[in-house]
Amino acid sequence: MRKRIAKFIFKTLLWFVGLSVLWVLLYKYVPVPYTPLMAIRSLQGDSNYVNKHDWVPLSDISQEIQLAVICAEDQRFLNHRGFDYKAIKEAYESNKNGISLKGGSTISQQTAKNVFLWPGRSWLRKGMETYFTFLVETIWSKERILEVYLNNIEMGDGVFGVEAAAGYWFNTTASDLSQHQAAAIAAILPNPRNYRASPRTNYIEKRKQWIIRQMNNFGNLDLKEE
Repeated sequence: MRKRIAKFIFKTLLWFVGLSVLWVLLYKYVPVPYTPLMAIRSLQGDSNYVNKHDWVPLSDISQEIQLAVICAEDQRFLNHRGFDYKAIKEAYESNKNGISLKGGSTISQQTAKNVFLWPGRSWLRKGMETYFTFLVETIWSKERILEVYLNNIEMGDGVFGVEAAAGYWFNTTASDLSQHQAAAIAAILPNPRNYRASPRTNYIEKRKQWIIRQMNNFGNLDLKEE
């Protein structure tokens, strides 16, 4: 009986690994049409709720918003392999001392969570996030990770991806976002359902100005990998 159970578990794990690798490999080339979070938001919304989501290639996304999200969310994105251990340690020490600080979640981790998983803080969900982060960093390029991130991240209530966000907040397109518009959108990412990119509160305006300073100090954004 134990052997049969062990064999079943082993086969299940093999199927899971195989299918998950194929899933990540597929999204290396194919635009992501829908995510678990979009489905959850649709179920949470009323009868008039509609997800706003339009996929655009990275080449049609303003460099300003690419740089803005990196400066706001993950300034070591180009240098780590999915996990920013320095940021994780800083977040752990601060939280242990009772100081509120955002977690050390990278753009790669957020992409894995948003595209393949569901919101939550359970150990199972965090373990799955770690696994899918490893897969996307192994199978995708940094350009692809950023492209998928920018096309699927929640950027407003029912607003997913930078093309939809550009139209919703500023009546423009992802390719035409200015530095100030890009920074304003990046400023709301910690809580996009409650924060507004326009009109902005004093808090969001201060955060926007901080992001702009980080963008000016960052230098050229070069996603090409050696």
